[in-house]
Amino acid sequence: MTLNVGERLTKPLYKIYEKWLWLQIKNGPFPRHIGVIPDGNRRWAREKGLDIVNGHYYGYTKIKEVLKWIWELKIPYVTLFAMSTENCLYRSPEEKQNLFNIIKNGLEELISLRELHENKVRIKIVGNLDLVPEELREIARKAEEATSKYSNYTLTIALCYGGRQEIIEAVRKIVEDAVSNQLNPSEITEELFLKYLPTGEIPDLDLIIRTSGEERISNFLLWHSAYSELYFCDVYWPEFRKIDFWRAIRSYQRRERRFGR
Repeated sequence: MTLNVGERLTKPLYKIYEKWLWLQIKNGPFPRHIGVIPDGNRRWAREKGLDIVNGHYYGYTKIKEVLKWIWELKIPYVTLFAMSTENCLYRSPEEKQNLFNIIKNGLEELISLRELHENKVRIKIVGNLDLVPEELREIARKAEEATSKYSNYTLTIALCYGGRQEIIEAVRKIVEDAVSNQLNPSEITEELFLKYLPTGEIPDLDLIIRTSGEERISNFLLWHSAYSELYFCDVYWPEFRKIDFWRAIRSYQRRERRFGR
């Protein structure tokens, strides 16, 4: 592909800026757990004159790229907000099916990805999987089983997930155990409550990155985001660049984390 004059000028400048950013962040500290809300696929597709399906597909290819950037920094935990409960309930049947197909194919690709096994990445799927097709549930189980013994990194995929729903389900289980005398209410602590959450094994989120200019967390890991640093980026997810990611890391490094103290 031939680059036009603007691209020929911009490319070296981008590389210089990228190196300058790296010098600023390379010594850390880096977050232990990053949450990603990859927003803007549909708007990006519409502005490009593309079908929404293309937006979701390009969004998926960007996820693969961003995961490599995260693992390059040796950040052990990342959680991707693939689909919310509302997405699974209220998007059109056609769009949902297309999303489910992309996620299914993505999980199949992940299982066979050499870097995944070299890096010992454990895959964890959380959310209401009763809302997804059986073939997707099956590949989700296979992905978890194939990586269950890995512990260097954890990739959590929130699928048909809602933070409020997760907390309500945990409360329901606690009440059931209390009624059946398996649990004394006086024993309930934050540590115990965590054990009832499907996401309880992962640590609290240090940094949440959301693209597309929206400034909210949209019911994403509510328990784990109590003291998260939030970074909102104007760019649509398919156009998210390494410099955008590194800017988020730089912003995180410049903040003083007090955890409510």
